[in-house]
Amino acid sequence: MGNEAVHFTLIKTCAQSGARLGRVHTPHGDVDTPVFMPVGTQAAVKCVSPEELDEAGASILLANTYHLSLRPGGDVVRGAGGLHKFMNWPKPILTDSGGFQVYSLKSIRGVSEDGVMFRSHIDGSPQSITPERAVDIQHALGADVIMAFDECVQLPAEYDYVSESVDRTARWARRCKERHESSGRAGSSALYGIVQGGVYDELRKRSAGQITEIGFPGYAIGGLSVGEGFEDMYRVLECTCSELPVDKPRYLMGVGSPDYLLEGVLRGIDMFDCVLPTRMARNGTVMTSSGRLIVRDQAFARDYEPLDKNCGCYACRNYSRAYIRHLLKAGEVLGIRLTTIHNLSYLLDLMKRARQAIMDDGFLTFRESFYKGFAGADGQPPARIW
Repeated sequence: MGNEAVHFTLIKTCAQSGARLGRVHTPHGDVDTPVFMPVGTQAAVKCVSPEELDEAGASILLANTYHLSLRPGGDVVRGAGGLHKFMNWPKPILTDSGGFQVYSLKSIRGVSEDGVMFRSHIDGSPQSITPERAVDIQHALGADVIMAFDECVQLPAEYDYVSESVDRTARWARRCKERHESSGRAGSSALYGIVQGGVYDELRKRSAGQITEIGFPGYAIGGLSVGEGFEDMYRVLECTCSELPVDKPRYLMGVGSPDYLLEGVLRGIDMFDCVLPTRMARNGTVMTSSGRLIVRDQAFARDYEPLDKNCGCYACRNYSRAYIRHLLKAGEVLGIRLTTIHNLSYLLDLMKRARQAIMDDGFLTFRESFYKGFAGADGQPPARIW
């Protein structure tokens, strides 16, 4: 284990719930789990600086392979010394493979055994991503954790197509591993495999078996939070996590609402990422200990309380709802910077408190207390909060 670039230590399993406390060791520092990773799609988390992310408590960021391959290009980032130096972030970085963009660019793509053909959203130029190229680009970016190239199937999807996609994802994963191990980069970064399978339990189990047979130092669960109901998500998580190694980290991709984070932790997830907190912030909406607050609303024009009286972030320590609303209505950039700092701080602090609850063998009690903070909640997750 000591010779691996990135490895995982399972520190504790909560006696009350089964939730996990762990630590991912990387060349750029350790990451305590469960953890939320802010998303810096284009090597920047929107509206905040690396120093502000550090103050908010971020220990690892995510950057997007597809976007950075088009602009500024992997060679430019490599020439700067990798993403860490390019964006002035000394802590760990994870890059996704571009697989989700295959899903989101469905109207301009062609999927084959070789990879994916599409046109750039920037200038319309023809582009392709193969498993090998996805690995090469991520090596150029220099992330600590890189992801195998996969296909994220659009929902709803027929069983037969998802079945074909699962097998293709496994073949692509094997090609990614071969490229990673032959590149000379395996000693400085770790390649995680991705489990797919839509909402079909049988296919999730098959995918998990295929990907774990190939063998990776970490495993991601993709293809969720793409339109399925929360009941399906929770069922798939339970089904999939039961098939994954206990001693490897589990990463649920693209999930970032507070309730989904806690429900994921309860079911054995260690890592999360999502654009939700920054997107909500840009729309004038913040996460608080009593639920969603649309601070742009007229109701807060003379409200001189902080966004959340239970939050100690920079925005809540220094500014009122009334002032932040004024900034948002006036189109001042400071307004969305403050809502962004708050939302990220809120989620990062939620994960910090979840880790402590696991350490104290009290995660179920913590989860119940969290839900009781919402009007009408009885300590169990409502249908949806966010």
